Amino acid sequence: MDSLNLPAYEYRLDKRDGKLVIFDPIRKKFVVLTPEEWVRQHFIHFLASNLGYSMSRMSVETGNKYNQLQKRSDILLYDEFMKPLVIIECKAPSVKITQNAFDQIAVYNKTLKAKLLIVTNGMTHYACWFDEEEQKVSFLEKIPSLQELKAMI
Repeated sequence: MDSLNLPAYEYRLDKRDGKLVIFDPIRKKFVVLTPEEWVRQHFIHFLASNLGYSMSRMSVETGNKYNQLQKRSDILLYDEFMKPLVIIECKAPSVKITQNAFDQIAVYNKTLKAKLLIVTNGMTHYACWFDEEEQKVSFLEKIPSLQELKAMI
């Protein structure tokens, strides 16, 4: 797998049914290792180990409905009241981040109403603050730690 612009961590790989799998600590099981999953697992560990977000408040591939369509957010982080706080959209490292990725996460956020939206391909990361009152999104210079995010709210 590609090296990423994220800190390395000690991941667990295995081979099952002829496929390479990686352990997901959120789902507590091995999942097929795709380039997007490689990014997702590194990003989960980056959030927990480097930015202070709790894995116990994370969910992966959470389903939600928008206009009768079933959507799945890659990573969703909740606040202490279990309300969506951060949505993360992960792409494979080879996928260029375009307006489509931002449109995708904005659609998810119409129902979730998270404060922080993040789009990453493991190489480039974008963080946006969502002001629900003004219905405005503004880009941040960096991905805030949990402590920094709480100070912004």
